[in-house]
Amino acid sequence: MARRTLQLNGAPQPLVPVAEESDAAADGGPPRWGAQHAGARELAELYSPVAGIITADFASGLVHWGADTWGSVELPIVGKAFIRPFREHHIDPTAITRHDFIETNGDNCMLTVIPLANMAYKFLIFPPEVIHKTYPWECFVFALSIFATFTNQIHKWSHTYFGLPGWVIFLQDWHIILPRKHHRIHHVSPHETYFCITTGWLNYPLEKIGFWRRLEDIIQRVTGEKPRSDDLKWAQKIQ
Repeated sequence: MARRTLQLNGAPQPLVPVAEESDAAADGGPPRWGAQHAGARELAELYSPVAGIITADFASGLVHWGADTWGSVELPIVGKAFIRPFREHHIDPTAITRHDFIETNGDNCMLTVIPLANMAYKFLIFPPEVIHKTYPWECFVFALSIFATFTNQIHKWSHTYFGLPGWVIFLQDWHIILPRKHHRIHHVSPHETYFCITTGWLNYPLEKIGFWRRLEDIIQRVTGEKPRSDDLKWAQKIQ
């Protein structure tokens, strides 16, 4: 292919062969930009696990906020099975520390075992070339699943003040998982803030922008339901 030239001081100077770069990408060569660029993929492999952890933290906050704020124990099926434990937790926050490993983590494990099993299957069956193409996504799903699996365990540790292993205290002190002092903010009545209980990373920014309050205002205007009305009734029972 003829190269374009530029006349400089009477002598032809070659320019960068743009067409050849395009031909290289079209012929299956490594892309020079976009999501499939080598640098972009390496960056994605770094931030995708962090994104998975942040997603797990937000999911824990969304579920926690929903159960704390709406519904009542009298609701069929979900009332006693799902909402009641959240009401009782505000009355006796340390009760969770007396739960064994299965009671603490069993429900979450039932949810996350499916994506983790699917990932294990793909890593066993598919060749490395196929795995490499979706590796950032697999990193995201793995981090999300692992942190979601142990969200209740992390929450339990945030209420445990004696006998914690040193490595758990280290993770709490460095705010890799939910710290004990950080979670105390949520347990100040009327329990209307700091709902994220996996790492707690999102609690401050969500509080700063008034995320939960704005969401509650929208739901209250649409449905007429008052947030935390049932939780307040439970609090009054012990006064």
